[in-house]
Amino acid sequence: MYKLTVLYGHPKDTEIFENYYKDKHLPLAASMEGVTKLELTKLIGTPDGQKADYYRIAELYFNSIEQMQETMSSPEGQATVDDLSNFATGGVKVMVGITEND
Repeated sequence: MYKLTVLYGHPKDTEIFENYYKDKHLPLAASMEGVTKLELTKLIGTPDGQKADYYRIAELYFNSIEQMQETMSSPEGQATVDDLSNFATGGVKVMVGITEND
């Protein structure tokens, strides 16, 4: 499986982030065809009780790199990417990987 990982930095206002994320961004992301699995994580800290480096993680899974590219270059994929600047005030890092336990 191929995985697109989105790391969200800590937002300036978590309430605004959460409301926009839930009400606007996730429905937009759900409109993308070709995603086989979506995992969302809200980080609560490190094992030693420190603040996590990131606020949230979103992981989108695809059957192939071609499917990932097709999905992300579609109008729905581009709209989802373009939407990040509307709420992700803590910055975003995006990475692509391949899972090894399939």
